[in-house]
Amino acid sequence: MSWNLEELETEVLNLSLEGRARLAEKLILSLDAPSEEENLHLWVVEAEKRLKALREGKAKEIPAEEAFRRARAAIL
Repeated sequence: MSWNLEELETEVLNLSLEGRARLAEKLILSLDAPSEEENLHLWVVEAEKRLKALREGKAKEIPAEEAFRRARAAIL
């Protein structure tokens, strides 16, 4: 069935309070969460930014053990 926005709004507003709340939550989460493709793109952009910073000497590498130690200390 094909719905136009006005018909969909009418149907949604006829849902129970609980139904509208569940739908609202799903819609809000769909706005906040990037798609798998968008997420991959964001990670690639971040990785390229970090590699550039390393190559330009603006960042330095640290051993994984040190990174994990710092992470543990930050959350404890």
